[in-house]
Amino acid sequence: MKRSRFLDHDLPYIVLVVIAVIFVVPLLWVVLASVDAYPQQSIKVPQEWTLENYIAVLTSAKNQLAFLNGLIISLSQAIIVVVLAGLAAYPLSRYELKHKRMFMFTILFMTSLPVTALMVPVYNLFLNLHLYDNRVGVVLFQSAASMPYAIWMMKNFMDSVPVDLEEAAWVDGATVWQGIRQIVTPLMVPGLCMVGVYTFSGSWGNFFVPYILLGSASKFTASITLYQFFGAYGQIAYGQLAAYSVLYMAPSVILYTVTQKFMSKGFAMQGASKG
Repeated sequence: MKRSRFLDHDLPYIVLVVIAVIFVVPLLWVVLASVDAYPQQSIKVPQEWTLENYIAVLTSAKNQLAFLNGLIISLSQAIIVVVLAGLAAYPLSRYELKHKRMFMFTILFMTSLPVTALMVPVYNLFLNLHLYDNRVGVVLFQSAASMPYAIWMMKNFMDSVPVDLEEAAWVDGATVWQGIRQIVTPLMVPGLCMVGVYTFSGSWGNFFVPYILLGSASKFTASITLYQFFGAYGQIAYGQLAAYSVLYMAPSVILYTVTQKFMSKGFAMQGASKG
């Protein structure tokens, strides 16, 4: 009996605690080392607290430009993916299309394709199209790579929006676009926010694609310039590296925090079809 209780009740909590510790320990080191005047590889409470690490990172023109490039690419990609994925998901959700099931499985299959396997032909294509070392090219490629999974997620969210609401709007004289804009979009706020945050975070943390498709240091993103803190002889500026990492996490955390209330409103609005 005790063995059964341990397996059913205690063991899952132990596993969750272990997983939480695995994630929290590195984060704790990053936070403490960022405000430590003499940081080390081990976790320790700073004997001398300082903000010099943050000042050094924030006052660097190279870092400022890298963060700006990353924000431009990530926000542009998120907007493009949310808009196009929403437009693609609408007919997949609302219409009975021929070979729809096969098309959806094709989209799901495309989400499993590794980006690294596509980089050689993409690199050659970008050279021929004069898109190499161009932020627009990075945005286009990353948007295309994010589109299959975004369409799949958006379609599932759109399926939860009752068609009856659109039909009622059509009866009142609304057009299809008015129905999408005034009925479907407000109820799709959770899906829009989730796809947007997911796309932004994936783009913001992407190192490989910008590193391959961008050649100028002035166009590098924040994920690439992270390597500047690793010296040539094994010397690492732990304090500045930790401060940079904290600032690097900030945009995704802020975006997720801001969109939480919109996601809650969107979930609440789904009750509009009741009664």
